[in-house]
Amino acid sequence: MVTDPYGRPVKSLRVSVTQRCNLRCFYCHLEGEKPQTNPVEMAPQEIERIVEVAASFGVESVKLTGGEPLLRKDIGEIVERISGVPGIVEVSMTTNGTFLKGSAAQLREAGLARVNVSLDTLRPETYRMITGFNLLDAAVSGIKDAVDAGLSPVKVNMVLMKGINDDQVWEMVDFARRNGLILQLIELESFHGRLEEVYLRRHLDLSGIEEELERRAVRVVVREVHHRRKYILPEGVEVEVVKPMHNTEFCKYCNRLRVTSDGRLKPCLFRDDNLVDILGPMRRGASEADLKELFLEAVRKRKPYFT
Repeated sequence: MVTDPYGRPVKSLRVSVTQRCNLRCFYCHLEGEKPQTNPVEMAPQEIERIVEVAASFGVESVKLTGGEPLLRKDIGEIVERISGVPGIVEVSMTTNGTFLKGSAAQLREAGLARVNVSLDTLRPETYRMITGFNLLDAAVSGIKDAVDAGLSPVKVNMVLMKGINDDQVWEMVDFARRNGLILQLIELESFHGRLEEVYLRRHLDLSGIEEELERRAVRVVVREVHHRRKYILPEGVEVEVVKPMHNTEFCKYCNRLRVTSDGRLKPCLFRDDNLVDILGPMRRGASEADLKELFLEAVRKRKPYFT
């Protein structure tokens, strides 16, 4: 296993497969990418080859993200190729869930192990305000289909925003309980000028919610990844709190390297000045040794953002 200059092992790869999305969430950070007018996308075999390079250095898990990954008609092939790479033990995905119904079982068969579904509210009017579309029922149906298909765990990612959905946490906790889900409460993020106004207006300190979770919890577990806390509530409901902003612990235990949708290795979510192009050299015929050196270059560029 390879480690960065700060002693952090790189265990996982987060691969954006597209910038395209069928929703228009006003807080979307595009996985730290800059929006592209004519976005480049990697072919399934190119994604597979990058994963093979990562796996050669001990990376064991891959998460596919976007945009909306399920907009890619070849997403099943991508999952199948990655899950077949020697050394990869888990393939997961983040999605808005609106295309999961009817596809979850096929994805499971292709090798997808688990899924995170972005869902910030169960109220139709709030969902439409956040996303721009009336697709709440499709998202909820997709979540239930994912559970029925045997994807496990199914996590729901709820980005908390002041004055929008901060009064809906316990509704979502009950939804998670009824459907056998893990709920992740996620702090709103800001990116150097992009989304800054949204952050200033809508950022919510999650400390008060964490205090209430601790009061209600029957057990509290500190997860290895980022050392974040998981609250086990009565009836077995699991709630995780993700606080990336100004959080040295979040950075200290980060074990992830990212791949942008246009094939660049991205050492840090919050930075775009240290990317390493791997797709370009690959398409120009770079050798396996060259690609491995590019991977190591990206690892060497990893640095905690919050220190």
